[in-house]
Amino acid sequence: MTAQLSQIAAKDRIFCAIDTTDLDHAIDLATKLSGVIGGAKLGKEFFAAHGPQGVKAVAAAGMPVFLDVKYHDIPNTVAGAIRAVTPLGLKIVNVHAAGGQEMMKRAGEAAREAADKAGVAAPWVIAVTILTSLDQNDLDEIGLRGPLGERVVKMAELTQKSGLDGVVCSAREIEPVRAACGPDFKLITPGIRPAWASSDDQKRIVTPYDAVARGSDILVIGRPITTADDPVAAAQRIVDELG
Repeated sequence: MTAQLSQIAAKDRIFCAIDTTDLDHAIDLATKLSGVIGGAKLGKEFFAAHGPQGVKAVAAAGMPVFLDVKYHDIPNTVAGAIRAVTPLGLKIVNVHAAGGQEMMKRAGEAAREAADKAGVAAPWVIAVTILTSLDQNDLDEIGLRGPLGERVVKMAELTQKSGLDGVVCSAREIEPVRAACGPDFKLITPGIRPAWASSDDQKRIVTPYDAVARGSDILVIGRPITTADDPVAAAQRIVDELG
């Protein structure tokens, strides 16, 4: 682990995936988890139901927000979308690396320009490489030939070349991406499951401790926290295991 990564507090590494259309439930979770972990990840399901106002409501509970909407369209459209959400004061927002270099470059520029205009900190703009719900067989079925790990690294290199801050990738690809892109490139890793939790629909998973040992910056953890009888206790257990 690099010195830079080791300076990140254990709790600040964890973003809870709050994947729900129930606004009151999302706000309640965010309120309870505020100060316990680093932030909340809000995805397409939540954003489709509640839009920018819902994001503001969760952020008001004291949680930095990772807006996980995975924008993937022509460059002008994606830049416009990023420009529209940046004033919400996001910590992280993402696009799909498969959208190409020009799309990613425009997204990063739009975020910086919109943040400056709104007087907020620019979010990390990161790119999704290969979804953690996919494995090698899935890639072969949809016509993306070649080893999964090599594709992730190529997408990460293109993301860095485009001027973005980092990528979303499985923790299993952390070491090769680090080797290709260096220690300052942000690595956000979903598919994280404590040893005591079920794997659900994620096929390429590692534990929080292993992910940090490999060099993850941010760990996205959902159901092991959100479906626990006591979400705060579950979140604190993960923080303690990391510590």
